[in-house]
Amino acid sequence: MASYNVAPLSKLIEQFERLPGIGSKTAQRLAYFVLNMPKEQATEFSTAILDAHEKIRYCEVCCNFSEGELCPVCKSSTRDKSVICVVETPRDAIALENTHEYDGVYHVLHGAISPLNGIGPDQLYIKQLLSRLSDDTVKEIIMATNPTVEGEATAMYISRLLKPMGIKVTRLAYGIPVGGDLEYADEVTLARALEGRNEL
Repeated sequence: MASYNVAPLSKLIEQFERLPGIGSKTAQRLAYFVLNMPKEQATEFSTAILDAHEKIRYCEVCCNFSEGELCPVCKSSTRDKSVICVVETPRDAIALENTHEYDGVYHVLHGAISPLNGIGPDQLYIKQLLSRLSDDTVKEIIMATNPTVEGEATAMYISRLLKPMGIKVTRLAYGIPVGGDLEYADEVTLARALEGRNEL
C-alpha cells in the first residue's frame, strides 16, 4: 500500500475501504484529500459523522431516520395518513419525496426478505407496520420495495398479511427497471411509477 507505513494514514485508508463501492485507489485518494483538509474542516467532518451516529434515531411511527421521536413527515398535519408507502430504506423514501408527487406517509422496512443472506420477515420492521393498521385510518398501502427478487418477495409477503384486513394493497408500476434501485431512478420515472401503481 502506497502509504509508506505511516500507521494513521494506513488506518484512514482502511476505514475508507470499508465503505460500499470504495476500492483501494479511491480510498487512498479520499484519505489524502482528508489529510490535506485544514484542521477545522477535518474536525467538522469527523463531528458530522459522530453527530449523525449520536443524534439520528428511528421515527417511532414509520421507522425512518429522525432527530426526534417523530420524523418531519409523520409530524406533518398536511400529509395524508390514509396512505402508507412501504420502502426498503430511508434513501428510497427520500427518492420518492423528491418527485413531489406523493403526499401520504411512509414506512421503512430497513431491508428486504432475503433467505440467502439470512434476512427473514422478523429482521424487518413489518410488525411495526401492522401495528399502524389497528384503527381504520389506513385505506391503502403502496408497496414500493425495489423491483428485485428480494423486493418482490417482500411485497408479496406483506400483501398476503394485509389482504385479510381489507386494506387496498398496490405496487409501484414498472417505470422502474427490474434489478434497479429506487435511489438511482430519476424523478420522472418515479413519478410515473407512482401514478401507474397496480393493486396486488
